Amino acid sequence: MNVLVTGATGFLGTAVVLRLAEAGHRVRMVGRQPPRAELLQLGEFHPLDLEQPSGLRPALAGMDALMHLAGRVSFDPRDGRAMYRLHVEGTRTLLEEIRSNGGIGRLVLASTSGTTAVSRTERTGSEEDTAPLDVIGRWPYYLSKVYEERLTVDFCRKHAIPLVVCNPSLLLGPGDTRLSSTWTVAKFLQRDLPAMPNGGMSFVDVRDAASAFVSALTRGELYGKHLMGVNLTMAEFFQRLARLSGVPAPRLRLPAKVNVLGAQLLERWARARGQEPAVDAAAVEIAEHWFWVDSRKAEQHLGFHARDPHQTLLDTVTDLIGRMPEQSRPGTKGRLAELRRE
Repeated sequence: MNVLVTGATGFLGTAVVLRLAEAGHRVRMVGRQPPRAELLQLGEFHPLDLEQPSGLRPALAGMDALMHLAGRVSFDPRDGRAMYRLHVEGTRTLLEEIRSNGGIGRLVLASTSGTTAVSRTERTGSEEDTAPLDVIGRWPYYLSKVYEERLTVDFCRKHAIPLVVCNPSLLLGPGDTRLSSTWTVAKFLQRDLPAMPNGGMSFVDVRDAASAFVSALTRGELYGKHLMGVNLTMAEFFQRLARLSGVPAPRLRLPAKVNVLGAQLLERWARARGQEPAVDAAAVEIAEHWFWVDSRKAEQHLGFHARDPHQTLLDTVTDLIGRMPEQSRPGTKGRLAELRRE
């Protein structure tokens, strides 16, 4: 099958391209920057910015399927407009081009569990749930993904474009060279977390998610969502990281409102001094919520299988520490920006 992959150079995109090639598919990659050399050996690359989509038509030519993975992750309200342009306006342009081009055999959309499984209290979300907009409306990433998901489902139903939506939770594993998803683990390793969060989180190994995405080319509920993840409390998550890395988990435990208020004050103080806060307040507020997911539908429809979470966390920690300059490894602070520039 000829498969076009947007966002092919990202954390998930790289894993998906590798899995597509292993499965024998012919891959065409698009993105703002060329992929790493080893990926260029697996397929062709077309430079393309979805916000300036003049190259969409030639990129789509001859393709049997499209993996739409392009995205940007940020919880900074200042990035809200940029994420809306990419996730919503860019996706709308892409869908219109697909329709003008006569459709496509299968579209697989990378969404997020945060469009569905978000709760103020402990609970496990399913595909039938809807994330409360009064909560996620404060977090521009999740809000823009809700709009993208709804737009894509409605458009594809109307124009009979076969669509499968994949909703992975937090992506972990090796290879996140931009720290787009593993930033929480990196912050933990640098001891930048002042207190233990009170919520619950879900994560998925990027390699397991990639296999499910490739399965979605021929499987999955059309126009349906598919949640993927392993559920832990935030305390369990950081305690596991502590055992793997030797870095102690935060001992301070405070009520959720106090954690959020403290983070807001520290953020304002840092910005007033012209510095970036060690942890932004939005991330702290998110960690006080519950993101648990029920993965049974993805298991049944896509063959999703989550490997041992211990292995995922070990591989994530090993990869991050291995890429840190020696002076930045656990026990020191303030050097994580060097990882972002690699």
